[in-house]
Amino acid sequence: MGRPEYKNWVPLGMVIGLFAAACAALTAFLLLGATGLLLHGAARVVCAILFGAGAAVLLFYAVWMLILHKTFDYNGRRKLSKVIVEGTAAHVRLPDGGVGLDVGCGSGALTIACAKRNPNASMVGCDIWSGAYRTVFTKERCEDNARIEGAANASFREGNALRLPFADESFDAVTSNYVYHNISGHDKQKLLLETLRVLKKGGVFAIHDIMSPARYSDMRSFTEKLKAAGYEDVRLIDTTDGVFMERREASLLGLGGSTLLVGKK
Repeated sequence: MGRPEYKNWVPLGMVIGLFAAACAALTAFLLLGATGLLLHGAARVVCAILFGAGAAVLLFYAVWMLILHKTFDYNGRRKLSKVIVEGTAAHVRLPDGGVGLDVGCGSGALTIACAKRNPNASMVGCDIWSGAYRTVFTKERCEDNARIEGAANASFREGNALRLPFADESFDAVTSNYVYHNISGHDKQKLLLETLRVLKKGGVFAIHDIMSPARYSDMRSFTEKLKAAGYEDVRLIDTTDGVFMERREASLLGLGGSTLLVGKK
């Protein structure tokens, strides 16, 4: 059967490319700026500054991306992706015969984790599978992973988080992991409301993302509005406070503000 390939949101090819670019910039620095073999005078100084600074910046990002790659790797030591997926899935509870939705399912990890935790129900994962990750995260990969994991109750279809292709109150649970902060130019609270639109009355939600004020505005106020609209047990769980990671690690990984929004409609 093999093992599932959930892939890494920081592909190894990206890391290798950054290191290669850093080496190229360093080589240019040595040839054109530092040694004086090809250039002299002001041109040499300008090239030394440009290529030297470029090499330093590229090397910094290459090392940072390598740390991210190793941290999130499903087959690595830390397995942070798995920790977050399993921790989010633990909040998704479906009734027998119920159906849940995972918005922005990527390679299917969260969809499948929820499906395995709710064997008498089913999960639907939706994504647009496009952009920079279109060759990494695909519907076919999701389906292969579900088959390998034995999650016959998981299925996948195309769907955009901006306007989900589902009727109001279609699902018994909705979930998502690190999706909405990637959708630039759109109000994140409106994206949350669009996801909650397809949740049935009495259904649960567990949405994990980087909910910093700069991205999401005032989430405390948002939760109060949900409560006023009749939602129950609405909570914001800081997942950088030892839940999924510690604050120091979150800062290093650029995940400060990671929060799990949970509750019941």
